[in-house]
Amino acid sequence: MTSVITGDIINSRDVSAETWLPILKQNFNTIGKTPKTWEIFRGDSFQIEIENITEALLFAIELKTSIKKIKDLDIRLAIGIGAKNFDAMKITEANGEAFINSGYAFDHLLKKQNLALKTPWKEINEEFEVSLGLSLLIMDNWTINSAAFVKMYLENPESTQKVIAKKLAISESNASERRKRAGFDEIMKLEKRYRTLINQKLTNL
Repeated sequence: MTSVITGDIINSRDVSAETWLPILKQNFNTIGKTPKTWEIFRGDSFQIEIENITEALLFAIELKTSIKKIKDLDIRLAIGIGAKNFDAMKITEANGEAFINSGYAFDHLLKKQNLALKTPWKEINEEFEVSLGLSLLIMDNWTINSAAFVKMYLENPESTQKVIAKKLAISESNASERRKRAGFDEIMKLEKRYRTLINQKLTNL
């Protein structure tokens, strides 16, 4: 089992690629090297494999924070989970259920929302079609400050709010307000729910 994320940058033509492309590559390089693990094509489209499928949603959330920190930009992400039947030196030439599910989610589910998930399990698909849609009511409206706050927490998961506030050069009360406006705790509960369900499925395989 593996996971594949297919995506593109929203409003990429309105912002110089020199602004967002290095950030995108920086995120991808934490997972692996191009073109085996990830590849950018058609200017602002991309595909990346996350072999540890329990980490796929967290990576997608962090990727969204990185792009939402840039004024006027957002990102569309389609997570596909499943088998990998054919490996290749370039991810865009590999194939299997995970790639098919990611492509399906990108072509169909992203017409409704900017983050979609398709797995081999119907009950997970149905639950996350609803829950991701609700979470995007918050995430799609993140301000630059909200995105920066969430990203800082994701990069420093063991830090206290006091430490996060200091890193962002804001007061603790401002950090608390940003946390609430970003829906941080609710989104992390959703990520935990995803991780729990996926681990249950992997245990039963």
